Amino acid sequence: MALGLPAVIRACLFDLDGVITDTASVHAAAWKEAFDAFLQQREGNGFRPFALGTDYREFVDGRPRAEGVRCFLSSRGIELPEGSPDDPPGLDTVHGLGRWKSGLFDARIRSQGAEVYRDTTAYLTAARDGGLLTAVVTSSADCREILRAAGVETLFDAWIDGVVAAGRNLRGKPHPDTFLAAARDLGQHPAQCAVFEDAQAGMDAGRSGHFGWVVGVDRTGHADALYAHGADVVVKDLRDLAGTPDQRPRP
Repeated sequence: MALGLPAVIRACLFDLDGVITDTASVHAAAWKEAFDAFLQQREGNGFRPFALGTDYREFVDGRPRAEGVRCFLSSRGIELPEGSPDDPPGLDTVHGLGRWKSGLFDARIRSQGAEVYRDTTAYLTAARDGGLLTAVVTSSADCREILRAAGVETLFDAWIDGVVAAGRNLRGKPHPDTFLAAARDLGQHPAQCAVFEDAQAGMDAGRSGHFGWVVGVDRTGHADALYAHGADVVVKDLRDLAGTPDQRPRP
């Protein structure tokens, strides 16, 4: 399998949700359930629901959990007390609302499971066979459990997930800190690393971190937004990455 990467690339850094696993839709559904309950409690039955397309993509997708809560509520002109990471699940603090959503997500994963995208596993295998290093970079605190359950945990040389990021005080996407940490853990300069992301926040992180190549993975038909946020190339399937004609210069 041809990889379709610049010759300088020595490592591939993969987002989890929407790139490796088909869990982005599960996250989105859990966010919608949590935010709609919050908005209904606050505004009554005439509330404007959380939109799975625009609201999820612009304010939540790819961001750390608490930051997603803050960004979405700010878009609606709402402020909540911050609370603390130890808050119980609930609707009255940023962390409480985030933990409630996390509980909804965990329940859905337990009942539905998590599917791995076959194009990504094929690409990962080819990259490793070609001598490239690989890392997973995600804000998810459940990353290892999800990939272990899917049987692909051994395909990665480094892990930067929500637990590691919190322990190292790394800012989440759209900041590049977690991707930069993965590059350091692999012993590579950012210019030698390719970022694989499906979220606008991930594109921003790839561009601001000056990575060698930023690949947008378009599972939901928003290629233009991925290009606008810094993708070097956008594909629907990683098996089509090599030789794809749909490449544009960054705006």
